[in-house]
Amino acid sequence: MEDKEVYTSKENSDKAMPITKNDNQERKNNAQIVYPIISNGDTIGTVILMSKEANKKMDEVEKKVAQSAATFLGSQMDI
Repeated sequence: MEDKEVYTSKENSDKAMPITKNDNQERKNNAQIVYPIISNGDTIGTVILMSKEANKKMDEVEKKVAQSAATFLGSQMDI
């Protein structure tokens, strides 16, 4: 997130970031989008969308939802 880039894992692959795990230490969520929240030029957090469905692919709709949420939150933090 330091590079202020969007991360998207489009399918169930080893490239998905291990954000959450179940009791067996297995990855629970498959596809994911991680979008940075930027306020005053600094990354202050992230918006994360994750799918529990095995064959779910994140597309432009989910990416736009994460972008809208991150933009809104970043604008609310501006001083």
